[in-house]
Amino acid sequence: MAAAAAAELALMKPINPISKFRKGGTLRPRSSQLRVLASSQSGATAAAAPKKKKSGKTEINETLLTPRFYTTDFDEMEQLFNTEINKKLNQAEFEALLNEFKTDYNQTHFVRNPEFKEAADKMQGPLRKIFVEFLERSCTAEFSGFLLYKELGRRLKKTNPVVAEIFSLMSRDEARHAGFLNKGLSDFNLALDLGFLTKARKYTFFKPKFIFYATYLSEKIGYWRYITIYRHLKANPEFQPYPIFKYFENWCQDENRHGDFFSALLKAQPQFLNDWKAKLWSRFFCLSVYVTMYLNDCQRTAFYEGIGLDTKEFDMHVIIETNRTTARIFPAVLDVENPEFKRKLDRMVEINEKLVAIGESQDIPVVKNLKRIPLIAGLVSELVAAYLMPPVESGSVDFADFEPQIVY
Repeated sequence: MAAAAAAELALMKPINPISKFRKGGTLRPRSSQLRVLASSQSGATAAAAPKKKKSGKTEINETLLTPRFYTTDFDEMEQLFNTEINKKLNQAEFEALLNEFKTDYNQTHFVRNPEFKEAADKMQGPLRKIFVEFLERSCTAEFSGFLLYKELGRRLKKTNPVVAEIFSLMSRDEARHAGFLNKGLSDFNLALDLGFLTKARKYTFFKPKFIFYATYLSEKIGYWRYITIYRHLKANPEFQPYPIFKYFENWCQDENRHGDFFSALLKAQPQFLNDWKAKLWSRFFCLSVYVTMYLNDCQRTAFYEGIGLDTKEFDMHVIIETNRTTARIFPAVLDVENPEFKRKLDRMVEINEKLVAIGESQDIPVVKNLKRIPLIAGLVSELVAAYLMPPVESGSVDFADFEPQIVY
């Protein structure tokens, strides 16, 4: 999911040290883009509340904040990366990225040990329930990426074998992550039926350029979430509830490489970056991703506080760092470091909490809908106001000149 000086401007101001985000003077975390299937529920906060069917499977209850499974126009995607049609594709950059993916730095990284089951057995009460939901949503999110990348790898094989192979190797990474998370669920005597999930989940259609914007942001925000949680727990091991977080340092580098690939895809299609429409869409997807993460995480503050993080401060750290990274490729980004942006997010959280409360009330559906109208209008008003804030003009920057060697 391009002008150099503006991009540097968006990245100039240093942010306060991570240690300030912890509860009581250190850090607190956020979630990554998650998706849920069956094993456990957390009431109105669950992204997918399962209901038993005769088959023993579960139904998926989609909400506005439920992370999606995506599909796209594969025919258009083939045309975009057809080397016969698009003679200006920078195949050298794709080949360099392919060699990076082939190296497979994490081939032997995801190896479990007895610590996992021991930690799961010790975890009890509300934290256990919340943590199971975190594993479910994370597993479903990774599996969603696997499905999309696998199909893109298959469809692009003839028109651009290099790009196709990168997609296939990214699907390898996502499958590895999903499998690792699903094995984590087995420590809690649960598991997701991923085959059933593939058939039962609703798929959201996005045109290729929107897939590029959204997936680039998803991978980069995933990087900043994972590395921030990893650093925090490494510095504060007393908050380490489960050993999966010890794997986040290497894991987030997969996310970073995936984001770099989508950046290269965008640069290969300059029409997605070089006009006024691109600026509008860039800001729209930034706002969508940031708001969704903020609202989702604020519904799950118990999880982040359980690992010693302040949810809102963690989220703003992740949003700011993701926005600075995104400014290197998107032609315009949001001014997330303006204090008014956070104030708008917090007002959205208050409105969303009231909407959740209405949904949980005993009122009849008609009354619920009437009560929702002014709240939804208020939420839309805040979203529009945040979108219309003066943006930060930015643009693509050559990786060789600007991309740091290591970003943590």
